[in-house]
Amino acid sequence: MTSAGREVLKWLALVLMTGDHVNKVLLHEQYPWLTDVARVVFPIFAIVLAYNLAQHPSPDATRRALVRMLVFAVLTQPFHAWAFGYWVPLNVLFTLALGVYVATAANRWLSVIAWLMGGAVVDYEWFGVAVVVAGFYLWRISAESRSQWVIAAALMVAAVAALYAINGNLIALGAIPLLWMVGRLPGSVARCKWLFLAYYVIHLAVLVAIDVSA
Repeated sequence: MTSAGREVLKWLALVLMTGDHVNKVLLHEQYPWLTDVARVVFPIFAIVLAYNLAQHPSPDATRRALVRMLVFAVLTQPFHAWAFGYWVPLNVLFTLALGVYVATAANRWLSVIAWLMGGAVVDYEWFGVAVVVAGFYLWRISAESRSQWVIAAALMVAAVAALYAINGNLIALGAIPLLWMVGRLPGSVARCKWLFLAYYVIHLAVLVAIDVSA
């Protein structure tokens, strides 16, 4: 994926996510289609994250990414709980952070244990974590290793399809053609490492404030 493609994908996912959350928190789910189209949001964010992780797989880079996500996940959780009315499952930043850990942990047994135990308490459960892990391994495989690449790509698609267990539909698979087409847009755009994480906290805080004052 190009840097321009990745940034456009994240902005698209951000807009769709915001529409879904406004519909759920402020509009009492009057417009189900806003939730339906937002089913592509998680796989987009998860697979773009996996791509970035695969390009910079050093332990230091991984540790920094993990710490960033966990800090914002903790900051987000009170607003997330207020907005949606539950504390568990934990917000999606915990899911992404767990996916990063499972994909990169040096000890495979610890990663499996983390997946089994952590998947029970995060948004999108084990299936969401699997999307990050499958995406990471796909991007780590050279395109020259065609047979391995095809297998890894099939596993990633299967992981996204498995989100059916959470969503009750296969709309999340729509993220795959979006990633393929938009992800190839030409150009180079600098990454905003903190912007999307900060937005996640801020937009939920704003929605909660509006809901409380209404």
